[in-house]
Amino acid sequence: MPWNKSITLKLILVFTLSSALIFTVLIGYNYYRSSLLLEKGLEGEARNLAFSLVHRVETELAAIGKVTEGLARTLEVAEYSESELLALMRGTLVNNPEIYGTVIAFEPYAFKKSLRFYDPYFYRENGEIRFIESDQSYNYLLKDWYQIARETEKADWSEPYFDDGGEEALMATYTVPFYMGEGAARRVGGIVASDVDIRYLIELVSSVKVLKSGYAAIISRNGMIIAHPQQDLILNENIFSIAEEYNDQELRELGRKMIRGESDFTLYANMPGGRSWVYYAPLGSTGWTLAVTFPEAELFAELNQMSLAMSGMGLAGVMLLTIAVVIMARSITRPLCHLVKATNALAKGNFDLELPTVNSDDEVGVLTRDFQEMKVSLLQYIHDLTETTAAKERIQSELKVATDIQTSLLPRIFPPFPDRVEFSIHASMDPAKEVGGDFFDFFFIDQHRLCFLIADVSDKGVPAALYMMVAKTLLKTEAQRLGTPAEILTRVNEILAADNESCMFVTVFFAILDTRNGEVHYANAGHNSPLLASKGQGFEYLTIKAGFVLGPMPGSTYENEKITMRPGDVFFLYTDGVTEAKNQESALFGEQRLLATLQGDPQASLSELIHTVRAEVVKHANGAPQSDDVTMLAVRFNQVEGQAKIAPTVL
Repeated sequence: MPWNKSITLKLILVFTLSSALIFTVLIGYNYYRSSLLLEKGLEGEARNLAFSLVHRVETELAAIGKVTEGLARTLEVAEYSESELLALMRGTLVNNPEIYGTVIAFEPYAFKKSLRFYDPYFYRENGEIRFIESDQSYNYLLKDWYQIARETEKADWSEPYFDDGGEEALMATYTVPFYMGEGAARRVGGIVASDVDIRYLIELVSSVKVLKSGYAAIISRNGMIIAHPQQDLILNENIFSIAEEYNDQELRELGRKMIRGESDFTLYANMPGGRSWVYYAPLGSTGWTLAVTFPEAELFAELNQMSLAMSGMGLAGVMLLTIAVVIMARSITRPLCHLVKATNALAKGNFDLELPTVNSDDEVGVLTRDFQEMKVSLLQYIHDLTETTAAKERIQSELKVATDIQTSLLPRIFPPFPDRVEFSIHASMDPAKEVGGDFFDFFFIDQHRLCFLIADVSDKGVPAALYMMVAKTLLKTEAQRLGTPAEILTRVNEILAADNESCMFVTVFFAILDTRNGEVHYANAGHNSPLLASKGQGFEYLTIKAGFVLGPMPGSTYENEKITMRPGDVFFLYTDGVTEAKNQESALFGEQRLLATLQGDPQASLSELIHTVRAEVVKHANGAPQSDDVTMLAVRFNQVEGQAKIAPTVL
């Protein structure tokens, strides 16, 4: 192809396409960032507008709720004659003009022994307060507003409804149960209900101006449209019925979030006026949702016009740059043609080629001499790279062998003692590098006593692995000499400290379980506190004496401690690679998160327990590199040695 044989054409293509790409990226990035800023500003504006409306509505509804609840509480603390009760109700309506009507409905025979039903009702009509006496033929006990409040014994708002009085008033009712009696005799005495004309909500949301064609609406907690600029939708349409009619899964999911009381700013693609942004927030006291709609086309109209103008300017700039590149490329490529033939062989790998002699000090002469030096350097580099690659492969091979050796030193077969049903044990170790400094071990020192331990060597990598093998061997060797955990740690510390110029150290938790009675004798050398779960109860951190780490200095002593495990109890040991695991923000996994993870199922199998903790650590890290070895060991005491044999706990 011609462009592949000419530097001039290549320069034209590279510079033209690069500049076009740069302009495209800049325009695209500018559009993207501008749209984000618009969306962010729109979200803030929508939130402020929605919260302002929510606050205005909530303020009035909350006031009505307080008045109704106060009336209910008044009935609980004082007894009223019929005239006093009616005066109280009338006064409540007089002093609270926002309430349309109020009723106090008593339980059967609760107010008067001669009346089964008693529900006096005061309401407003043409600016006057009117009264409806109780009607014994009207069984309000069967009405939803009474039954729901009585059964739930909670104050609540009803779904909106059209009033039957002929004024086409959009109403909502707030119901509050009140009680009679004290102590064991305390029971629901009846329901106080306040009716509210919420037509002002429609006027309020209809008056909201959102761009040119945006609007606000209110949805009930069952999805019914309460307030909307289109009056024919109010209480006639449900957001889910609309979604079903148009098979709109996105609208259905949006409705579910609204009735769950969620708040969000989201893009909805199937709005009648086109793609629109919707911000919705709950009205806490009623469970309704206020939604504000912003048409996307109107939001991005000016941004689209600006982007088109910038695209035109970018195209003109690319054309001018192309002309400049053509002129510049032709002046550069002519002197290079002589160098091309000489370097063809060099490009094919003929490093013995002598480049043509150039006496000039211009760019071509400098380039020719640089090619000659590059040839020499390249030959040396290839030689060095070959040796470096071979050395690296040897190191990798040796690290692989070291990893296999270290892994083979740790117990790997579970269950390790299948014929011993008195206990179960499981452990795992995940090094941060090819080899690690953490280790665990468990072994019998006689027929009845099981040693188990966990340790963490300072530093990581090969030095820590070597120190780990020495410490592990010493701990097992000294344990076989039969002593208390404190004596074993003391002897190992003396050996390690005798020749420790590097000042490395190791933390150890060392324990001995007597399978005859469940007694655990243990000592600690600066290791993390273990956790213990009693059967039927959750895990708790075991309060232990810290002790000094092994290795830095001779003369350190350690103290023995003892607990007795009951069948079903679990001992959980770990290294700080668990609690100090970090995520992308450098936040630690932490002791409380570990405790909470173990509480999920304290009686789970030990392998599941360890796997669950490891999974939570990985989830917390969220892709962050592992900074330390992660090691865990768990022991469950199943039964006292000598009791009737039962199946061991599954690992």
